[in-house]
Amino acid sequence: MPLDVLKATVDAVHAVGGRVAVHCQTGEGSRNAVLAGADSLEHGMHLEPELLDRMAAQGTAYVPTLTAFAGSVEDWRGREPSARRSDWLDGWQGMIDNVRMAHEAGVVVLAGTDSFPCGTVATESRWLLRAGMPAEEALGAASWTARNWLGLPGLVDGAPADLVAYDEDPAAEPGVLGQPKRVILRGRVLR
Repeated sequence: MPLDVLKATVDAVHAVGGRVAVHCQTGEGSRNAVLAGADSLEHGMHLEPELLDRMAAQGTAYVPTLTAFAGSVEDWRGREPSARRSDWLDGWQGMIDNVRMAHEAGVVVLAGTDSFPCGTVATESRWLLRAGMPAEEALGAASWTARNWLGLPGLVDGAPADLVAYDEDPAAEPGVLGQPKRVILRGRVLR
């Protein structure tokens, strides 16, 4: 999308109190999303690391959705060399590298999934950890940091009681993320 059109759209949405999430798989799309002041950048394939400071300054969150791409990595690596193969693999590696650099630059990194079949935020959190985020921040990207970024309250009196509990600390044992022992959603015990 041309920068001027995207900027006008972002400005119009912001004027009525909304937020804009932009899904990008090209360098130009990622750059335009950041320059237009989008609230979040999903995927960010080919995102130029030089834009991370601007993202931090303007509050643009990075949601790399690594799980959506991870299942295709070996397929792309196994293909005959081509410009398209190189482009895809470079974009994948860039997303991995940008997770750590974004975190270090002060960008809010969030765990998200958006392809079918959808991944889970637990899997995405583990990918963020593999990409270099500290364990507690990778967990927060899938929970308290995401709630805060969305404007939702944490565990405070009167707030919706959403909670997952584990037998082991998931910051120390990320493998337990997919097997919570207790799940409470809106105050109701589901597990």
